[in-house]
Amino acid sequence: MQSRKIIIPVLVLLFTTSAAFSQKEALKSVVNNLAFYKQKKDLKYLASAKKSVDSLFTTHEDSLDVEKLVYRAIVNTSILYIDSLNKLNQPAKFFTQTTDLVDKLIANRKIYRYPEEIDYVRRCLTNVYVRKAFEYVRTSDFINAIQLFEAAQKYSPDYKQLKAYIAYSNNKLGNLQLAAKYYTDLINTDSVKAEYVESASNIYKSIGDTVTALEIIKKGRRLLPDNKSLLLDEANIYNNRKDYKALGPLLPALLDININNADIAFVAANCYDHLNQYDKAESLYLRTIELNSSAFDPIFNLGLLYFKQSLLKREKDTEQNAARAAQWLEKANEIDPNDSKCLEVLKLVYAQSGNQNQVNKINNKLKQLTN
Repeated sequence: MQSRKIIIPVLVLLFTTSAAFSQKEALKSVVNNLAFYKQKKDLKYLASAKKSVDSLFTTHEDSLDVEKLVYRAIVNTSILYIDSLNKLNQPAKFFTQTTDLVDKLIANRKIYRYPEEIDYVRRCLTNVYVRKAFEYVRTSDFINAIQLFEAAQKYSPDYKQLKAYIAYSNNKLGNLQLAAKYYTDLINTDSVKAEYVESASNIYKSIGDTVTALEIIKKGRRLLPDNKSLLLDEANIYNNRKDYKALGPLLPALLDININNADIAFVAANCYDHLNQYDKAESLYLRTIELNSSAFDPIFNLGLLYFKQSLLKREKDTEQNAARAAQWLEKANEIDPNDSKCLEVLKLVYAQSGNQNQVNKINNKLKQLTN
């Protein structure tokens, strides 16, 4: 996850003169300056809006006027959100004063009259907290980053991406179970993303819980059936567990989207080999070798496949398979002359054909490797 800033849309209502507010002359200057800023994007209009709104508070009665306080919150949070470099030279306590103001407004029983206005204020503060949190993320201070992300949640509890940020930070701190919980919560929403599924699965795999990791991947694939990376993740789990029966049904789709990938062709060949589907295995071993002719494993496995077929009584091409086995195993031996497993199989091939000289040579080679 890269550092980013939430882009929160500005509500048009708040930068235009509404019919209701225009009835109060005292608020006209504030509303107009907000509208001018929206048109011209010049910070001087925000400064004028702040000067206008501050001038409205001269008596104790003013400090209790919810409408005036709402507009002060709108102006202050706009400045915090927009003027990230503090070009307007607000004092250090400006942020705290604004959050205190907003918290009191949210708790006010009359605030229900201003739903859109207070929603805008919440969004501005969310953005500011997230921006500050990512400043800590950039310096790998994830403890402070989490505190700010959680503070942002207070103002936007339904903003799901915050859970992803908190999960990411906890993962970086090594709080794996907590990070996995946040990612899993995100998977259980109607806005699941592949990155959430992969992150949760990777965490569970890192702590050795492949059962839960697989459950999460399978759920992710049900929700995102066309996602290629989740398909590959599920296939990798089956392959690592040597669960070839479960892996087999995934191979056609996996091969279709990775037609020129030698590693995936080899995984598929190896799977079909273990499922005794030798024709498919042979074809895919040859495909793997075509894509990467210097790799030892597919060449050795192909030789071993032919050797296994030469031992089957039902096979008509026993001699041909034995010859093919020798051919490919010798090629594998050229790539890695010291691989004892390859030498042992090659010795069996030569013994099958009665080539005692080659058997003796291999025995001597094996003795040298073990001494």
